[in-house]
Amino acid sequence: MARQDERVPFVAALARARSAAYPPGQDVGQESFMLADEIRRLAHHAGIGPGTAVLDLCCGIAGPGRLITAESGNGYLGVDSSAEAVEIATRLAGDLPCRFVQGDVPPLPAGRFDVVLLLETLLAFPDKAALLRAVAGALDTGGRFACTVEAGRPLSEAERQRMPDADTVWPVEMEQLTELLGDAGLVVTRQEECTAAHATTAAALLRSYRADEADIAARVGPQAAADLVAAHELWVTWLGSGRIRKFAVVAEKR
Repeated sequence: MARQDERVPFVAALARARSAAYPPGQDVGQESFMLADEIRRLAHHAGIGPGTAVLDLCCGIAGPGRLITAESGNGYLGVDSSAEAVEIATRLAGDLPCRFVQGDVPPLPAGRFDVVLLLETLLAFPDKAALLRAVAGALDTGGRFACTVEAGRPLSEAERQRMPDADTVWPVEMEQLTELLGDAGLVVTRQEECTAAHATTAAALLRSYRADEADIAARVGPQAAADLVAAHELWVTWLGSGRIRKFAVVAEKR
């Protein structure tokens, strides 16, 4: 059975279902509920443009990062813990001015950046305070941290039992996150709720994964395919009920 961190089989297995789930023009190789236009909007509000030095944390195969770099002309460094993800991202980037490194976060790669991105992955960090201190340390004064947030109370034990890979699911209340950002020297300058949009995308992905489950199972194993469907069933329920709310946030280092 393939694991989620074994990206080669998962990228191949899910490509057709993901392409069918996203509206026309919105599939850019993202591994998330964000659409291409949402990625563009967050990049705009983060002030990404020609020459901006961007660090993309937990970039995966870097669909959003490649889109932003191709359209904005920024400098780009993506980091991910998966060697396979970094290899795929490098290949797909082609001649784009993108660099990629493998590494766990934190720590962050050395250097100073104008923008740090963390898209659809803040959820995976139980110690958000340590992460945000590292982010602030990588930003110049006036630099921006742009992220998406799964906002809500911590999972109950019953919820953790139902969620596959629950050790990567750590929601946070927005009030607490705002305090943690402030403690790290980061001030929220923009906050946009995207719960309804992400609930719609989650439901579309769930339908696609169910329709393609047999083929997905043949490629990554029946348990991995079942876990994928089960996780998306929970996300559809949580986003639809307001148990989890989604936000796009930009915070500036002061």
